[in-house]
Amino acid sequence: MPRFAANLSMLYVEHDFLDRFAAAAADGFGAVEYLFPYAHPGAELAARLAGHGLQQVLFNAPPGQWEAGERGIACLPGRQGEFRSSVLTALDYAAALHCPRVHVMAGLAPAGAERAALRGTYVENLAWAAGQAAGRGVDVLMEPINTRDIPGYFLNHQAEAHAIVAETGAPNLKVQMDLYHCQVVEGDVTTKLRQYLPTGRVGHIQIAGVPDRQEPDRGELNHPHLFEVIDALGWDGWIGCEYRPRAGTSAGLGWFRAAYSRSAAVG
Repeated sequence: MPRFAANLSMLYVEHDFLDRFAAAAADGFGAVEYLFPYAHPGAELAARLAGHGLQQVLFNAPPGQWEAGERGIACLPGRQGEFRSSVLTALDYAAALHCPRVHVMAGLAPAGAERAALRGTYVENLAWAAGQAAGRGVDVLMEPINTRDIPGYFLNHQAEAHAIVAETGAPNLKVQMDLYHCQVVEGDVTTKLRQYLPTGRVGHIQIAGVPDRQEPDRGELNHPHLFEVIDALGWDGWIGCEYRPRAGTSAGLGWFRAAYSRSAAVG
């Protein structure tokens, strides 16, 4: 059965952020992820994890000026110094939180910019980040994101992400495969799982219902089927629950309890 991590940026928002760790543990989650840890000292977050028996499995590197609308800087020429500083900050937090993977956001493609120049900067930055992270036992992740949710986002397709991983040759550069984004952009999610999970280049999976990004028991994706496919492929990583609950996180976890009930029945 897949292992699920609660995304504390989107789940349990009825609680203050530092109280979401306890809420996730109480509902049976064994791990958490979220967008950014930087508003809190690493020691404080580590204490919350340890106190509630949780693992930190993912967070994002600093994304540039988030409040001003930036969504990463990895593809932006001229921002390499800032990018490198952001990666080092993220790796310090990864060490404090014993987190084995960090997502590096690509950024928005500037209007009129040549895509080849953006891609060259992106590949160079990712290779540098992977080199820095390798010595700390951390995977660097890149995520294709749909342009409905983030218009202008540079990286949108699974094939391009995997081509960049292959191009760099860095064993700790991997793809964050969000099935919600994949369905919105490309569809054919089952086939893509079967294509990419066996390569070893997928470092993390995330889920949400499509099209409304709510619980995965609503919408056009058959998540019980997808969980069976993931199991059949022998993938043992974490699945991040990155969705917006319809009416309270705990009240909407029927899908989560059902998943484990099915697993127990099969076992």
